[in-house]
Amino acid sequence: MSHKKIEFCHEDLIESHRHAVMAQTAYMDGKEAKAIFKTLGWTGHKFFDHDGAQAHVVWNKKEVAVCFRGTEPTEISDILADLNAWPDKAMVGDGLVHNGFQNELEKLWADITKELTPHLSKKLTICGHSLGGAMATICASRLQMDIDVHCLYTYGSPRTGTSDYIKKFEHVRHFRFVNNNDIVPTVPLWLMGYRHHSDPMYIDFNGMIHAKMPYWQRLKDKLKGRWRALKKGQVFDNVYDHSMQYYAQYTGEEADVRRDV
Repeated sequence: MSHKKIEFCHEDLIESHRHAVMAQTAYMDGKEAKAIFKTLGWTGHKFFDHDGAQAHVVWNKKEVAVCFRGTEPTEISDILADLNAWPDKAMVGDGLVHNGFQNELEKLWADITKELTPHLSKKLTICGHSLGGAMATICASRLQMDIDVHCLYTYGSPRTGTSDYIKKFEHVRHFRFVNNNDIVPTVPLWLMGYRHHSDPMYIDFNGMIHAKMPYWQRLKDKLKGRWRALKKGQVFDNVYDHSMQYYAQYTGEEADVRRDV
């Protein structure tokens, strides 16, 4: 499935790092997260936690953002959501979505939409890592039916739905970051009909971001990353590369971006 060309400028890189830190902060509880969001320029904050599903809504005078927490190995609801890969009818539009991811978002949906209501005239962004990235993607697909979603930022996100589902919100700008051998973006399996929304912003084994890198070059780079990890004794490189810490680091101040041809 082809996607529209990704345009990526310096301002996009700054915002990608800012939202990476926000996605990392989303793993924290309300009080601790509020202080960090404030340093990022957000003057308002609301934290939601329902049956293991968590999200933060933050805002200032011009912007509003929804940040979803990713998978916590200690949260049984997260594990069940990840395992519940059977496709289900999307809440809006055509196609099928991952049942577990959609159910996790549904736990928070009423609170999120209510909190966004006073901020509909502001620039809206959505972000998340891992399970949080999947929830962010589904959230964007639903919100864009009624309001403008300025941008979606995901880090190590799994596939969320079928091609018919993805086509309904292809116009939503999405920076989907994938770090080298991160295993999570490879599931659920392509053979099950699941597809990604947007081409990847691929981070190579040296930490360089590629806004456009051919599949065969990514494959070669993944092998290089795997070999380097094995030499370091890192057997589970695909899990190691999933860490939100590295997504925040590689989109940081010293980030290098290539536009491969």
